[in-house]
Amino acid sequence: MSLALYRKYRPSVFADVIGQEHVTVPLSNALETGRTHHAYLFSGPRGCGKTSSARIMARSLNCEKGPTPNPCGQCQSCTDLVANGPGSLDVIELDAATHGLVDDARDLRDKAFFAPVHSRYKIYIIDEAHQLGPGAANALLKVVEEPPAHVIFIFATTEPDKLIATIRSRTHHYPFRLVPPGVLAQHLEKICDAEGVQVAKGVIPLVVRASGGSVRDALSVLGQLLAGAGKDGVSYEIAVQLLGFTDGALLDDALDAIAARDGATLFKTIDRVIESGHDPRRFTSDMLERLRDLMIVDALKDSTANSILRDLPDDQMERMRNQSNRIGSANLSRAADITAEGLTQMRGATAPRLILELICGRILLPIGDNGESGMLSRIERLERAENIAPLTSSTSSAVSAPVRNVEAKEKAASTHSTEAPSSSKVEAVTPTVKSKESAPSTAPSTAPNAAPSTPSKAKVPGNFDIAALRRAWPDVIEDVKKRRRLTWSLLSASAQVLSVDDDAITIGIVNPGAKESFERSESDVILRNAFIDIVGIDRKIAVVVDPSIDTNTPIARETRTSEAPSDPNQLSGAALLMQELGAQVIEGK
Repeated sequence: MSLALYRKYRPSVFADVIGQEHVTVPLSNALETGRTHHAYLFSGPRGCGKTSSARIMARSLNCEKGPTPNPCGQCQSCTDLVANGPGSLDVIELDAATHGLVDDARDLRDKAFFAPVHSRYKIYIIDEAHQLGPGAANALLKVVEEPPAHVIFIFATTEPDKLIATIRSRTHHYPFRLVPPGVLAQHLEKICDAEGVQVAKGVIPLVVRASGGSVRDALSVLGQLLAGAGKDGVSYEIAVQLLGFTDGALLDDALDAIAARDGATLFKTIDRVIESGHDPRRFTSDMLERLRDLMIVDALKDSTANSILRDLPDDQMERMRNQSNRIGSANLSRAADITAEGLTQMRGATAPRLILELICGRILLPIGDNGESGMLSRIERLERAENIAPLTSSTSSAVSAPVRNVEAKEKAASTHSTEAPSSSKVEAVTPTVKSKESAPSTAPSTAPNAAPSTPSKAKVPGNFDIAALRRAWPDVIEDVKKRRRLTWSLLSASAQVLSVDDDAITIGIVNPGAKESFERSESDVILRNAFIDIVGIDRKIAVVVDPSIDTNTPIARETRTSEAPSDPNQLSGAALLMQELGAQVIEGK
């Protein structure tokens, strides 16, 4: 039987205690200068090093070369009190939970006056000191207040406020803290290296999260994972299942569906959560934590979010930035409130899945919430719609009129091919348009990097997961950029995937002008082939106008500052057509 990791790697000197420098440094200085006290109180959460530090303190005090913060490790006291050592007759450890009676305290008081057997001090380490009964605590009070010169008391407790004030006032109090995630993660990585077991990326953050900052709990969890490791080490999937956490892909699918207000995908994701054996309470808790992370990312627009969310890889951070931009600050805050309230309701509930579904339903329907958070959510959506209002309301006629005029000229040029072209800028390039109109079957073959107008009919069987398609959308856009920059500028700044079925992928574009330009430039062929190359799905492309699309995503900002002449969302129909035709001339169409 192997030794538990939390025992195997228990520190024997103050330098090995992690995350408690605010305690170990003052204690080391006191030992160095000889200004030690007769009674100490170590308090703090479980598993953070209180008892281990008490043993190190006893070892440092009784070392033949001490008192010293660096025990020699050679003398009888040092070898007796080393981690997992046999122990010393002069260092007595008592658990107040089982020795908290008055008779136990009287027995301790009487024996304290006897001299140590072979050490400098007789040291009493009283663990869980808050469980000392009032009678026992009062029985110890006199000896703690005025002990013999050879006696030192070290009290350790998780609840110092429950220890009677008269004893607390006689001690030097050192509060221990939970270990920071970054420090604990480095410590666990060193232990994995020492054990010679390979751990997959993402496993250590899960262990740190499960431990809650307790070193002992972290080592217990890590020991369980290492014990069950295979030839390839500890995999992320096994760690997720053993620790009960939610797979990150399920959280991404849920948040993407919330961002797109796609109830069907969201409830399918919940069904996948249940079918995969995840606890609805754990999923809700993990979703609340993800919403908290998104609020941090939303508040810290630049890369400083990495300083808080240290354990997340770069690709996950970029995905979360996109989610926070699409959901919005007010919606994130409201979703977090609803989730936190629902998580409270789940305690003791007989149907946690039902409550999880109700949580998601409330998040998707802010109009039904008349509170402050619901009002802020609706205002935020109105503000987003207002950003594209000039293209969808008052100026819609101004946009549509130039488009109709240009289309009429194109049609006339196609019908009367023998007539001389007009001197206008649009008619100056109509030979290209005319050839496209008169010979539509050959137009796609002249576009650079464009596949034939009739793509392969090998469709992927069954329904494609809309959540997975949305995750692949940035890669599809990047592939489109390599094929035709005009199509990329139209899609990256103002489009998103709305739905997919056996016949078509429906794309939402923010305004009519961009939609018409997309259709006239035969960009559907470019996008269709990009989907085939990136995700292996062949569907025709359907385009609709969706004014609710967020045009302030990172990809959209990149488009506005790239080589594209201007933002398609801000162009009139005629200007979009001129940009389109100019790009065709440059590309050699």
